[in-house]
Amino acid sequence: MNPIVYAIPVFMLTILLEAWVARRRGVAVYDIPDAITSLHHGLLSQVTNAFTKIATLGIYIAVYEAYRFTEWSMSSIPLWILALVLYDLCYYWAHRMYHEVNVMWASHVVHHSSEYYNLSTALRQTSTGALFGWVFYLPLAVLGIPWQMLVIVGLIDLLYQYWVHTELIGRMGVLDRILVTPSNHRVHHGQNDYCIDKNYGGILVLWDRLFGTFADERDDEKICYGIRKPLHSFSPIKGNLHYYADLWQMSRAAKGWRAKLGVWVAPPGGWTDEPIEHFEPRTFTRFDVQPPRRCVGTWRCSPRCWCLLFRISSVWPRAWTEARPRCTRWAFWSRRWRWGRCSSVLSGASGWSRCVCWRWVCRSPPCRSGLGLRRRCCSRVRCWCCVWAVWSG
Repeated sequence: MNPIVYAIPVFMLTILLEAWVARRRGVAVYDIPDAITSLHHGLLSQVTNAFTKIATLGIYIAVYEAYRFTEWSMSSIPLWILALVLYDLCYYWAHRMYHEVNVMWASHVVHHSSEYYNLSTALRQTSTGALFGWVFYLPLAVLGIPWQMLVIVGLIDLLYQYWVHTELIGRMGVLDRILVTPSNHRVHHGQNDYCIDKNYGGILVLWDRLFGTFADERDDEKICYGIRKPLHSFSPIKGNLHYYADLWQMSRAAKGWRAKLGVWVAPPGGWTDEPIEHFEPRTFTRFDVQPPRRCVGTWRCSPRCWCLLFRISSVWPRAWTEARPRCTRWAFWSRRWRWGRCSSVLSGASGWSRCVCWRWVCRSPPCRSGLGLRRRCCSRVRCWCCVWAVWSG
């Protein structure tokens, strides 16, 4: 079982808690279509990782068995700490290359495509990252770190990075000089000129200070999140593939094989000493699609919205799912709609496109029986208004 599956309830609860705190403070850090799109990216990445992780772990084990200098003891706590530090160093260089090589940026751009910065953004992960990232951790196999130790320290490094994706936590004093904190990582996700290609660390920000890629958050300049070429879409498929398509078009237009190859391996801005184009935060506007106002806030929509929300967040451990064989009638209006069905659609590789049927998130036709609702009520606009009604109170 993937350990991330057991962390999903924690992710959902903390996202709801952050949204509640942000609303109490009057801070607009969440947008419903954007947050749900981040969840879609996370689910899609977990599906693809189920196939790619086995292959990349197999390569690591093969290198470990053939080329290791020594074998690390699994019972030594100092070796565990050292393994975590070395893993974080490898992560720094992998993360940096994801920003400085075009074809790798095409994979990593997914994580930066959100124009909001909250805990759901941490779940907006790529589905093609396994194509490149495994190479940077092979030195650990040569050093003799067992694959079990690699998996555990990698999981620690990954889970640590979840909590730093928030705007609700300010500066943390001396910790900002040692660890990756929300303040440091906000800079990494910014479009502002001083934010570009900064703060790559996973747990320790010391790597950025050591290799000259650190930038401190500025109090006098508001950070605008997202990418310089806005995605303007809530489709997870487009989010994962749009930059690959751009590179393909540019390589076709380039003259000569050297230029064609350079398109893929050059930095995102190209090999040039010219400064990047200036970004003006005061003129930045977020991608926003407002739902129709005619059914927002109606009590009639609220039961159906719970069905939609449970459908979106229903990737729970199967034991918990099967413990509730039927949905309650008051919440879902359908005795035939089962919890097992609820989870299988989103956890399946081909079912994500049917889980949400409003046009701003997934441009699929209106669902026929996917939500288990009365067919005459299951239009794309209605589904969106249901979610919006509950969220806006």
